[in-house]
Amino acid sequence: MSQTRPRRRGETRERLLAAAEAAVLAKGFAATSIDELIAATGLTKSGFFYHFKDKGELAKALLRRYLERDEEILDGLFARADALSDDPLHGYLIFLKLFAEMLADLPGAHPGCLAASYCYQEQLFDQEIRDLNRAGVLAWRVRFRARLDRIAERTPPRLPTDLDAVADMAATLVEGGIVLAKLLREPAVLPGQVLAYRDYVRLLFGAA
Repeated sequence: MSQTRPRRRGETRERLLAAAEAAVLAKGFAATSIDELIAATGLTKSGFFYHFKDKGELAKALLRRYLERDEEILDGLFARADALSDDPLHGYLIFLKLFAEMLADLPGAHPGCLAASYCYQEQLFDQEIRDLNRAGVLAWRVRFRARLDRIAERTPPRLPTDLDAVADMAATLVEGGIVLAKLLREPAVLPGQVLAYRDYVRLLFGAA
């Protein structure tokens, strides 16, 4: 019994977070109400407040969950790429190919970027949440810049290059690709952007 209750509590919390993420991505945080999340999950109001003391705590938990999931996905894809090649450049190109394939295999279009949604409505959030969002974006820069540094050590770029800017392209093309795919109703745009970035990296570092 003692093990069943924590598991059920965890499942209920996860249902709340999943419903909240879908609602926020669809219409923004401001337009997402506690009442609609209660209705979507079948909880009582007291049940909601058992898991989250207020909407701000929900926002923080939602963003942490999103960023942690992003890290797990990238860790897994990079690990698969590293297992296939010891060469930093070829490994990075393999990663980008795997990333594009993963995005192409999503059922329907990408649901959206929670970090971007928070950024667009950052006036709703306290400094802790804004700092957390910023840290998540910087984590992408650090991760991709480390990979590019390893590539540049072995194969210097053909042109003078700001590697931070090239690292940031990974995040900006994903966000831009999501917007384009939604506006054009063409899900293939997003993986196509990742593959275009892959071609750019290949040309920049002179891969065969």
